[in-house]
Amino acid sequence: MVVKVQKEDFDIADELKLLNLKKNNSGGCVIFIGKVREKNNDLIIKSLEIEHYPIMTEKQLETIELEALNKWPINSSLIIHRYGKLFPGDNIVLVMTSSAHRKTSFKATEFIVEKLKTKATFWKLEETLNKKYWLKPEKN
Repeated sequence: MVVKVQKEDFDIADELKLLNLKKNNSGGCVIFIGKVREKNNDLIIKSLEIEHYPIMTEKQLETIELEALNKWPINSSLIIHRYGKLFPGDNIVLVMTSSAHRKTSFKATEFIVEKLKTKATFWKLEETLNKKYWLKPEKN
């Protein structure tokens, strides 16, 4: 079980190797990648700047991961969330789960992604061609 909050990009193939699927009896692995959009409500996005409070944010991600582990028999999981100034097409978040069966991995991954959107404290400043504005956090 791995949680990372980092500025640098991630390599999906490298992270998948770290899950060590050959040795943990995983029949299913689900991968979710969140990326910076090119448009938001017809506004062209120039950049997205993500800020966080490190100790609090990492603790929140660990709590989300633990909730998923308590709900489903997950063999391995990984959450990576980036911060800093990102541009359209850049990776923002990577969530991977593996389990004996695919349905478990799908449910656990969806759960983690939804919780990241509503429970993890990240502040996002979106810059369009004409203005900058803070995105409102999603609600449960």
